[in-house]
Amino acid sequence: MSVQGAVTADAMGRVRREISIQRLLEWAFADECAQVDFEDAGTLVQGYGHAGNAYRMVQRGALGCRIDGGGMSYPDPDADLVASAVATLPVGCGGRRMAVWIAELSRKRMVPDAFVGVEPRCEPKGWKVNQFGRRAETESLGVEIDTSGLRPRRHDVRVCPVVYRPDGSQVAAARRNYLLWWSALAELRMTFEIHKNLSRWVVGQTMPPMTPWKKSIASQSCPP
Repeated sequence: MSVQGAVTADAMGRVRREISIQRLLEWAFADECAQVDFEDAGTLVQGYGHAGNAYRMVQRGALGCRIDGGGMSYPDPDADLVASAVATLPVGCGGRRMAVWIAELSRKRMVPDAFVGVEPRCEPKGWKVNQFGRRAETESLGVEIDTSGLRPRRHDVRVCPVVYRPDGSQVAAARRNYLLWWSALAELRMTFEIHKNLSRWVVGQTMPPMTPWKKSIASQSCPP
């Protein structure tokens, strides 16, 4: 993955490249295949929380043997730090459920679906399929008697129930989830900005759009 960003050197002489929090997460989980571990005994140092790859290598060296894992390599130490930060997201930012969701989205290089530019569609509530094809389901409202002719005629009055998809509650829920995801990324960005503990990266100020659907609404309302 090519990452655009300025190269800087800190007071300790470490050369680091600037990266956005979203790209950092994608690098850690998609490129380096980092994993989110919650209180996993194999990734914890007693009293210190999550341990990195260096600690695991030291522990295995003390055993005097190497575990045959089939040739799988460890993630970059920076990716390990990113995964640990995601795993320890506070409850106010979604906690463990948000951590798992962020990892899944980052592996796919995706963002939550906020129904940007989607307009509700009116559709039949149900369908039925037979040898003649697919037809909308209908319901009977009752029988009316037509007395306009020579003989009264009975007519079954039927209607087609409809729904709007996605409805307002679905759109609102999706956009709430997007804002929660955005807030969790803002929390992670601030964490790395404060601690500056990554050896390869400097997390910049760039964030995904906070309310991308507002841009879509504005563009639709502008005259051609």
